[in-house]
Amino acid sequence: MRTTSRRPKTLLAATTAALLAASALTLSTTPAAAAPNYLVGWATQNGGTTGGGNAPTTTVTSASALTSALGSGSASIIRVSGTINCSGMLRVRSNKTILGNSGATIAGCGFNISGDRNVIIRNLTFRNWNDDAINVQEYATNIWIDHNTFTSGYDGAVDIKRGSDFVTVSWNRVHSHDKSMLLGHSDSNASQDTGRLRVTYHHNHFDGSNQRHPRVRFGNPVHVFNNYYRANRGYGVASTMNAGVLVEGNYFESVPDPYHLGEGSSGPGTLVARNNHFVNSGGGQAGGSVRSIPYPYPLDAASSVKSIVTAGAGAGKISV
Repeated sequence: MRTTSRRPKTLLAATTAALLAASALTLSTTPAAAAPNYLVGWATQNGGTTGGGNAPTTTVTSASALTSALGSGSASIIRVSGTINCSGMLRVRSNKTILGNSGATIAGCGFNISGDRNVIIRNLTFRNWNDDAINVQEYATNIWIDHNTFTSGYDGAVDIKRGSDFVTVSWNRVHSHDKSMLLGHSDSNASQDTGRLRVTYHHNHFDGSNQRHPRVRFGNPVHVFNNYYRANRGYGVASTMNAGVLVEGNYFESVPDPYHLGEGSSGPGTLVARNNHFVNSGGGQAGGSVRSIPYPYPLDAASSVKSIVTAGAGAGKISV
């Protein structure tokens, strides 16, 4: 049963120390600051994520050109210009940086990263996709999804599953959409997912989107920090199927159910919540311990996250 009691906004030092010890977590000593234009989190691990690096740049303006560029076996930087209308899922191969020029939009289709690695996707608007907007699956690793906008699609905005690992999802905006971000697709997939599905979600704007911000199976530790949740009527974060999720320094506004254990027919995971900020919201449900976060990260004060994220999240907020 979910609790609806509000968690205290300020914890005594002794309580905080006990919580950290019980959870076996490492609190970052990096100064708190927004990090809008460089990589933080799990995608820095396992050798890091560089995408196309210094490879040649190709600019695409049509679905056929985009499909060809994404599917190339060579490292490349792909610039998307204008609105590209497409359908289905376009395969993205390894060692790609995909950048949106000003106003770049992918309408009607999504990207599928399946078994490939070292991919960066930034500054694109995805709308009206007919499957997922971005699907990361089949042991795909070292993926950075940053400063994109997702709206009015069919299924997941960013779904990560089937043994994928070392992923950072940062500074994105999701609005006018239901199922935002799934991590782990099935309760029966423990053999492929256990020990993987390590993802960082930070500085995302979940702007009236309904659920899965994220919904997590098996991954541990999954790090959810400095996100702004506004009017999410389903729920914010769900930890299920023995996952371990650290929910840290987030701003919840008008969210009745910020985070909880278990979801639907999925059994509970563990969830540690610390230093979150609540405005007209429920208190959430936490429990158990989570593995240590292995990387340094800048942590903004939760009370400042709303202004930081609304100013910086989504496509069109950076120059690339």
